[in-house]
Amino acid sequence: MSRKQKPPTSQPSRQPSLLQQLAANPEKLFTGSFRQQYAAVCFRFHAERRHVEILVMTSRDSGRWVIPKGWPIKRKKPHEAAEIEAWEEAGVKGHVREEPIGRYTYLKMMDDGDVAPTIVDVFRVKVTKQTENFKEKGQRILAWVSPEEAARRVREIELKSLLVDFRPEN
Repeated sequence: MSRKQKPPTSQPSRQPSLLQQLAANPEKLFTGSFRQQYAAVCFRFHAERRHVEILVMTSRDSGRWVIPKGWPIKRKKPHEAAEIEAWEEAGVKGHVREEPIGRYTYLKMMDDGDVAPTIVDVFRVKVTKQTENFKEKGQRILAWVSPEEAARRVREIELKSLLVDFRPEN
C-alpha cells in the first residue's frame, strides 16, 4: 500500500518576531527611545479577606493575558492614567495608590509594525466596583485569579515577579 506524498506547502510570509526586530535594530535600546506606559494591578479580597484575587484579561490583538495598561494621558498623573485604563479595559473602579509598586519592560508592537521598548510603571488598585458595561466589553476575557495564577498567565518576566510577590499593602 503506497501513500501519496503531499507536495511541500509554502509557508506564508511571517512578520519577524519582536525579538527578531529588536535584534536587527539594537540601537533602539541605546538611543533613549523607550516608551512609557502605566498599568494597574487590580485586586480584591475573596472569602472573608482570606485570599487576594488579581484581575487579568486578554489583550485585544493577540489574546495573551495582560493587566490593564495604556499610554500617558494629558493632564493626568500616572496613577490616574492607570485607574482610567482599568475602567475602560476591564470595567473596574477602586482606590488607586499614587506610588507605583514596581515596573516592568516589554517590547511593544506599534501600529506601523515597528517595535518599541516600553517601560510600564505599575500601580495598585483595590477594586470596589465592577460593572458589566464598559468601553472594551466583548473585546477581552476577564478572570479573577490568585497572584500565583496571574503570574503564570502573563508573559513578561518582570511582571510575573511583581504578581507572584504581590501584597495588598506592600
